[in-house]
Amino acid sequence: MIVKKYKAILKNIEHPIEGIYTLTFSSENGKFKYNPGQFLHLALDTDYDGIGQWPESRCFSIQTSPGQDDIKITYAVKGKFTRQMEKSLRTGDKIWLKLPYGDLFTRPHDKNHTVFISGGTGITPFLSLFTDASFAQYTHPVLYTGFKSETFNIYEEELQKALQINPAIKIQRTYENMDGMLNIRDIFNENGQHATYYISGPPMMIKTFKNYLSESGVVADNILTDDWE
Repeated sequence: MIVKKYKAILKNIEHPIEGIYTLTFSSENGKFKYNPGQFLHLALDTDYDGIGQWPESRCFSIQTSPGQDDIKITYAVKGKFTRQMEKSLRTGDKIWLKLPYGDLFTRPHDKNHTVFISGGTGITPFLSLFTDASFAQYTHPVLYTGFKSETFNIYEEELQKALQINPAIKIQRTYENMDGMLNIRDIFNENGQHATYYISGPPMMIKTFKNYLSESGVVADNILTDDWE
């Protein structure tokens, strides 16, 4: 799929939790084209003309499915760029986006027993698949998703849509303040060597979980990660 620059309007800013923002964009120059699990580059340079060298930007997973007109992302304020986003972005702003990037779900993988593991906002690339009609093709999918607390689970609407598209999905929510952190050993013991594992979340979580699965005999092709950062 060809990467394209889109001049987008920031339609909506949601701020459900301190330090967490969900942004919704519409395109001014054609419908957004991407596949589930892909990501975009967002630039804050208001002087960019769409022709010259691409300005400083940051990557964000696309949360919405390709069938929707608008694109949604959720980000946590971490670092200089996201602090600038928090400070400067307002509803109605015109922002440059460049997409799509990534091949998370277009890489060959077995859809018969797929295990999705996410931490915090790492669930967003999975939601772009879960809310797409193609998710019905997966048999026995399982989601293990971890949050600091119930307050940080702002994705129930998408998860309920996932259940409508694929009623076979099993969703296990883990809240750190009540249940502790996600435990990769328990997840592996429940699903075994032959499942396909997707991991998305903080870099250290991805590294630790990936290493555990590899050392437990899961072949490299069955461990796929969303770690473009």
